[in-house]
Amino acid sequence: MHELGIVFHVIKRLENLAEEQGLSQIQSVTLEIGEVSGVVGAYLEDCWKWAAKKTQIMQEATLKIETLPAVTICNSCGKTYATVEHGRTCPYCQSEDTVLQTGNEMNIRQIEAC
Repeated sequence: MHELGIVFHVIKRLENLAEEQGLSQIQSVTLEIGEVSGVVGAYLEDCWKWAAKKTQIMQEATLKIETLPAVTICNSCGKTYATVEHGRTCPYCQSEDTVLQTGNEMNIRQIEAC
């Protein structure tokens, strides 16, 4: 389960940010997770509930998850399409010369703190 490692990494980044900015408490964190990133949202939430309680600044912090759609671009025709629905084959020209454009990332989008 790599979600626990992700949670530890996010918490460490937030603790560093809180120290730099003089924050005393982080109330919520919004993460953007790509549709094909391999991160399981339910596992991430379970890990968050456990790990956040272990740190003073994060004890009450809630986790919000926003899913970013996976979009692929076709190098042959230049069109973009929904990756999950069509896979690697372009639905417009049937080419397999395609590249995932978005949907594999994970970002800290927003932090609410005091």
